[in-house]
Amino acid sequence: MTTASLAWSTERNRLVGIAYRMLGDFGAAEDIVSDVALEALRAESSGDEVRSWAAWLTTVCVRRSIDQLRRVQSAREEYPGPWLPEPVATERLPDDVVADREMLSLAVLHLAEQLEPAARAAVVLHRAFAMTSVEIARILDRSPASVRQLISRGEKRLQLRDEPAASGADVAALRALVTAIETGDVAGVAGILTDDAILWADGGGRVKSALNPIFGAERIVRFFVGILDKAAASGAAISVGVVDVNGERGLSLSVGGMADVISLEMRGGLIAGVRRVSNPEKLSRVWWTGGTSGSMSEPLPKLDA
Repeated sequence: MTTASLAWSTERNRLVGIAYRMLGDFGAAEDIVSDVALEALRAESSGDEVRSWAAWLTTVCVRRSIDQLRRVQSAREEYPGPWLPEPVATERLPDDVVADREMLSLAVLHLAEQLEPAARAAVVLHRAFAMTSVEIARILDRSPASVRQLISRGEKRLQLRDEPAASGADVAALRALVTAIETGDVAGVAGILTDDAILWADGGGRVKSALNPIFGAERIVRFFVGILDKAAASGAAISVGVVDVNGERGLSLSVGGMADVISLEMRGGLIAGVRRVSNPEKLSRVWWTGGTSGSMSEPLPKLDA
């Protein structure tokens, strides 16, 4: 094994973590990291002097991710309905990828779409990989002061704190939402969701879904009740289970054998954001148990008395 290939093998999982946080697309991240390997081999065979392969690989990975993000931004703007990141079962993610879960959640990956590519790279490298502004400046070919500005503005935009509290849903929140959905308790949902809660639904034009965000607790619950009412009228089987994606617990709502992933964003113990991914092209990395898309994972656990 050559020096370059050995370094790439050692750094691969970390590079995937960087590219996935940059793109919100795990398949694209893996493709970029594979391309980085080929570029490293070409650089080595051409006799390029590389003092640190880890730094070289990181730089190439970040720059390729930035280029890819710029290419897909316009396509995401024309996406049929809200574009949401691709969820991945936590157990399918390498340890290096889930080492920092704050920058891995679907909520943060979704919010990060608001950042321009260089700012997203700066925040990812600083928050998830503890890189300094000087190190990031070399990668982005900017001054350290400029990088510090990118990080500061990006963190404010993503509402990241120095010591962030866990934003993922606990079992109580999951159970409460399930109960509200199953019973159609629209009035009672006020105690589950914040008044300004938002639901984003990503069907990708492949599955019928809301084409615009849904605002407000009552409308969100009515959206789910409408889905279940139609399923019940047609005799379609309905079940709800827990999935562990992107380092957080979420729900899988199965209607007629087709399951989707629902990620909950918490604020002050209430649900502030609901992200529902039903586009089948984005769910192949969720069903890690060996079943097909639409197979359920574990049942929703009972709450402790």
